[in-house]
Amino acid sequence: MAKNKTNKKYIFITGGVASSLGKGLAAASMASLLERRGITVTMLKMDPYINVDPGTMNPLQHGEVFVTDDGAETDLDLGHYERFTSLTLLKKNNFTSGQVYLKVIESEREGKYLGKTVQVVPHITEEIKRRIHLASESADLLIGEIGGTVGDIESSPFLEAIRQFAQDVGQQNVLLIHLVLVPYMKAAGEFKSKPAQHSVKELRSLGLFPHLIICRAEQEVDESIVDKISMFCNVPKQNVFQSIDVDSIYRVPLELHRQGLDEKIIELLGIWTASPDIREWKEVIDSIENPKGEVVIGVVGKYTELHESYKSLHESLDHAAIGHQVKLKVQFINAKELENSKTPLDEYFQGVQGILVPGGFGESGIEGKIRAIEYARTKKIPFFGICLGMQLSVIEFGRHVLKLKNATSEEFSLSGDFLIHYMEGQAREGKKGGSMRLGAYGCSVEKGSLAEKVYQSSEISERHRHRLEVNNDYVEKLKSGGMIFSGMNKELNLVEMVELADHPYFIACQFHPEFKSRPFSPHPLFYSFLGAALK
Repeated sequence: MAKNKTNKKYIFITGGVASSLGKGLAAASMASLLERRGITVTMLKMDPYINVDPGTMNPLQHGEVFVTDDGAETDLDLGHYERFTSLTLLKKNNFTSGQVYLKVIESEREGKYLGKTVQVVPHITEEIKRRIHLASESADLLIGEIGGTVGDIESSPFLEAIRQFAQDVGQQNVLLIHLVLVPYMKAAGEFKSKPAQHSVKELRSLGLFPHLIICRAEQEVDESIVDKISMFCNVPKQNVFQSIDVDSIYRVPLELHRQGLDEKIIELLGIWTASPDIREWKEVIDSIENPKGEVVIGVVGKYTELHESYKSLHESLDHAAIGHQVKLKVQFINAKELENSKTPLDEYFQGVQGILVPGGFGESGIEGKIRAIEYARTKKIPFFGICLGMQLSVIEFGRHVLKLKNATSEEFSLSGDFLIHYMEGQAREGKKGGSMRLGAYGCSVEKGSLAEKVYQSSEISERHRHRLEVNNDYVEKLKSGGMIFSGMNKELNLVEMVELADHPYFIACQFHPEFKSRPFSPHPLFYSFLGAALK
């Protein structure tokens, strides 16, 4: 498709009846299929909440914060978008109501609207449309997902904006897809279409008429229900698709392709393409369906109640398991339980072949994580630490190998041997939102180290999200005890990776490698970690 502004196409995805239906996965699956047809695709997540970004939100409530190369703290759906496609997304690919209102208010304060009453229409909607255009600049097709549910007060300006947007760019260039819950009532033994009908009625009352409907259900929806939804929602039956529960999210693109969703999209948008090359997706599913063994990984964290808190981490472990063609079993271990537990650690880690300590913030569960790291180090169990996990592995080493009994981090204590301290420009008190070291930074890898063996490279780039670092005043002392500093940011003289020589596999990094792993190309650190665990 030629890069012609007038021919640029747009797909907007809305959700109905309930949130957390999987709009992000549906959007990512569509993008993957259309990209594999040769279309230049980009993606956009529009979040209606007033927070400027999710960086200050509780992971238990909102899930993980995904970080882009250019340092944006974004919605976790951008992780799905990147994992399912070849895209490397940026700040412009996710925006919130908070960002939109902040920009409009700042413009008002600067006098840009002098004499005018600032209103949702046209000022807020114009800012939303401006950001949609900005996100679509580099592609022939933009897939934009609106967070939340039709009917939410917060979503109203976004829905009005895309209504106007379709008029601006031409209705023939815009496709509206509505993903809606079709619940199964066990007591009655039947599906119910009424919630879907009401959701579409709400959408139509706002001047938006869906071209395609995707029914989200636990199992295949009866044809009679599809007929009802088609008739009462005024959508042709061949434009009603299903997204049912599957054993792996990586099956979703194949299921939607099997139903002909991507074919219907290009038909309605008037795009000519070849058939999609879906061989890689089939290979992924083949690896999942035909494992040659099993690996058990213990993840020691404080957000064990909700796997969405560690979404990219879990997916990266899955990618490594797919690469090794083994079944992955993740055993989540609550770090807070380990702190004062009288139960021997052997019982917590029984059957565990590798121990992973992920990132996090705050003092809660810290001593439990340190106990887990000591256990992995002394029992010679493959260990992988990420961000806070690296910082705690340095503290554990300082306490138990160097005998610095007061070894700690400035984040947790006001006194002691601060092996971990605040970076230059960071502090205990200060603005929280968007103020950390964020985004991609370079790292030089030590020749002959485990890190070099893993990456097969001396220079790498990884994404960061932290405000503390290893204190360089203690580096020589740590080295003398046997800790290897195998990754450094030479420009800023910051420690990026540490490892131990007298251990089968012990490596930790300050950055977040989980943000760059994909099912077709597992991240080297996760892949090598599972490889060590399998041995």
